[in-house]
Amino acid sequence: MAKPARSTDHRTSRPSRRAILGSAAGASAAALLSACRDDSADELSFWNFYGPSPTPSPTSDWFTAVTDEWNRNNTVKVRPRFIANAAYINGNTLQTAFSSGAGPDIFLLSPGDFLRYQNGGALLDLTPYLPEGARADYVRGALDTRTVDGRIYALPMEIEPLVIYYDQRAFEKAHVAEGDLPKTWDQFLSLASKLTTGSRFGAMFETLPGYYQNFVWYPFLWQGGGGAVEDDTSVFDSAAARNALGFWQETQRRHLAPKSALGGGSGDTPSNLAAGYCAMQQSGIWAVADLKLQAPKFDYGIFPLPLPDGGKPVTAGGGWAFAVNARGKNPQAAAKFVAWALAATDRAGVDRARKWNTVAKTNLPPRTSVRKAAEEHGAFTSGVLKTFATEIAPTLRAEPRYPPEVYKAISDAIQGTQLSGKDTKRAAREASDIIDNFLLTYRGGSIL
Repeated sequence: MAKPARSTDHRTSRPSRRAILGSAAGASAAALLSACRDDSADELSFWNFYGPSPTPSPTSDWFTAVTDEWNRNNTVKVRPRFIANAAYINGNTLQTAFSSGAGPDIFLLSPGDFLRYQNGGALLDLTPYLPEGARADYVRGALDTRTVDGRIYALPMEIEPLVIYYDQRAFEKAHVAEGDLPKTWDQFLSLASKLTTGSRFGAMFETLPGYYQNFVWYPFLWQGGGGAVEDDTSVFDSAAARNALGFWQETQRRHLAPKSALGGGSGDTPSNLAAGYCAMQQSGIWAVADLKLQAPKFDYGIFPLPLPDGGKPVTAGGGWAFAVNARGKNPQAAAKFVAWALAATDRAGVDRARKWNTVAKTNLPPRTSVRKAAEEHGAFTSGVLKTFATEIAPTLRAEPRYPPEVYKAISDAIQGTQLSGKDTKRAAREASDIIDNFLLTYRGGSIL
């Protein structure tokens, strides 16, 4: 995801101390490359979790409209295939397909899982297909976690910063004024305790293991200056990691947050916050559109993620990208579609991206021209979206790209401490040891 407040990093892959060990799902590099290739194919599969969805939605409509427009004007057709979130994001559907040689031609890819596919040679270099001026149009840092050795292997469609959403009525009943919004972890826990009742939790954080849980936990690690990998060495065993694990652990130990979310999960604000299941909920900018569509009368506010003592404001800039299977049926045609859909610099291309980021969904656009067009249409000029653009965006840091083995070690540490009460010092140390052992033989794209 984009890092508008951070300098661009184009570190290249380093061959020393690294060897491809394969994915956590067991997909070897050979398996990732084994999909049958047929450059004469006239229909391409596009796997995604938006559309065409069995349940009508603006996001589904956007995917349908974009592929329909492409198909009207091109011989090689793109057929979107909808896969539910549970299977695509929290399951192994995509990894299993690539492992068996049946991966899609085009698919959605997050930074968190980028190295699984890039290291396996499954991603097509999209650089030659970008129109003139497109690369420079992306905001600073937006392409970093999709770039290896200066070549772009996926195109971001959005930037999704994280905040805390809160129930305005619950706050009013608890006599919490705007000036009393929690700024520290201790204040947050204290307020969550005050807001917790027999029928409502005071707070909500993700409890399901997966890339999403890691993504929403990373800001709390970064706030205290922590990280996972630096200079081919694990730095996870730190006070920052122990404290971040402990913060989430406290919400469960004190019974301030649920062990499971309702509806679509912890990022689903209409089913949780708006339904009265919790009073505060960590979620992303996408929730603005979700609440407007599904709970238009719900009165809510947002505030930045709370900080540890002495911590610095930071949020994760998540977001998905289009990627092309390098061994798909017709990767050249697939790359042309991706470049047209997300990177076209003409008026129609900019408007297509604007509609995704501010009409079908609410995101921060990853392209300067799209952001400008959105503002000309009234987006980011008032309300919570203005807060995202002016107060939250400057604290953005990209979702890191870690190999599956690094992600899994961190995930196990989060799960073990959050839900099983594992000692945070032990969890951080064990995760760090696993990461260090893996790094001894890792070869692949630079870990950012």
